[in-house]
Amino acid sequence: MTQDKTAPGKNSETAPDKAKEGEIRYVNLYEAESKIYTRKISGFYQKIRRYTGLPLILGFLLLPWFYIDGQPAVLFDLAARKFHILGITFWPQDFMLLAWALIISAFSLFTVTVLLGRVWCGFTCPQTVWTLMFISVEHFCEGDRNKRIKLDRQPWNLEKVLRKGSKHFLWIVIAFITGVTFIGYFTPIRELLLGFVPHRAASGFVYFDIHPAAAFWTLFFTGMTYLNAGWMREQVCKYMCPYARFQAVMYDKDTLAVHYDFNRGEKRGPRKPGDDYKKSGLGDCIDCSWCVQVCPVNIDIRDGLQYECINCGLCVDACNAVMDKMTYPRGLIRFASEDELQTGKTRFFRPRLFGYTFAVLAMISVFAYVVANRSPLGVDVIRDRGARLYRVMGDEIQNVYTVKINNMDSRNHIYDLEVEGDLPFEIRNYRPREVEAGEVFSVPVRVAVPRAQLSSEKNTLSFVVRARDDASMEAREATVFIGPTR
Repeated sequence: MTQDKTAPGKNSETAPDKAKEGEIRYVNLYEAESKIYTRKISGFYQKIRRYTGLPLILGFLLLPWFYIDGQPAVLFDLAARKFHILGITFWPQDFMLLAWALIISAFSLFTVTVLLGRVWCGFTCPQTVWTLMFISVEHFCEGDRNKRIKLDRQPWNLEKVLRKGSKHFLWIVIAFITGVTFIGYFTPIRELLLGFVPHRAASGFVYFDIHPAAAFWTLFFTGMTYLNAGWMREQVCKYMCPYARFQAVMYDKDTLAVHYDFNRGEKRGPRKPGDDYKKSGLGDCIDCSWCVQVCPVNIDIRDGLQYECINCGLCVDACNAVMDKMTYPRGLIRFASEDELQTGKTRFFRPRLFGYTFAVLAMISVFAYVVANRSPLGVDVIRDRGARLYRVMGDEIQNVYTVKINNMDSRNHIYDLEVEGDLPFEIRNYRPREVEAGEVFSVPVRVAVPRAQLSSEKNTLSFVVRARDDASMEAREATVFIGPTR
């Protein structure tokens, strides 16, 4: 059991931020959650979700099928340790780019949260998008809220079996498509799908031509999608998602979030359309509970801002629909800031938001520049750590180096090796060879210079590697040439 001395009850008639002193709410951490029956609603924010969620779903489903220059547009080939992203091949050496991409994503999320609260959770989070997709299937197969409640209470019969069976069948189909598509980002999706087609051997034995690992992970993510979006739903948002726990620290008094206008809505109570409810001391809230019935996480927004709220706007659409029926002004529940509720004004431009925005734009600019100018060729030069720092060969002084040529391109190349410096350096015993895509070619080379040309013990030189078939592919590495003390 836990005690919360600040959280108001759902039927409280006091302001959410002014809970009665000593008020205690008991929460049984082991109590099973009651099933949530959401009401179907339409409205402005539902349309926004459709326009934002549908392109994301289509992009997720279609992207693995696109090919660029014979390679999938997006393929994370873990076995070969290379990632193909929109025609660019990344290797483990590019891990820092991945780290920066994640940092930029995190700061972008922080920026959006400071401005609009948890709109990521409400409109574009995969858990929310897939959950609402499964709820739509539930509405289609079993009907709206009251019909589903009635269906669950009635004994098992043919109608109940057909409705429940069709719902779970469609859930499994959606989950399987999701699992196949997700694994299609790690293995070519066409080969993956063909592997699920049964084959018949000459002996009559039926088999599936698919790697066991690919089959396991496809079925695993199918099961997890079915479990998360079909059964767990709000439990993931409430108890498993870490973002729900720390997002409050990014809120300020000017952050836009879903709020209930307490001053306008209280005192709640039923009434008939056209009644002069002001004389009875009632507010605009008719206590219809539609805002609770449409909530996918089963909270009452009238109890104040709660960490479970995902800012999906469903309660806003539901309340606006009721206000239209009662011919009251809209906006009893709306996206607003704390300052707006108290003073009627919201500051959109503030130092905290400006700082986040500037940091995100700066990081995106630098990241885009680095990726655009990234060379698919790398070179690393290591001096010989043997007993002798240099060799005397007649009238020449030689140093031995190990040169590693890293071909990070998606094609094979032949590379030429040169040395540049203030002295007439020359390379010995290097023969150009074809380096395969993704290969790190290591070769020992000797660099010689006439002894008479040496003017100091240490001299700077650079190794330059160029691809024969593409002059733009060039990499250089500076090192030191050591000679005798004069």
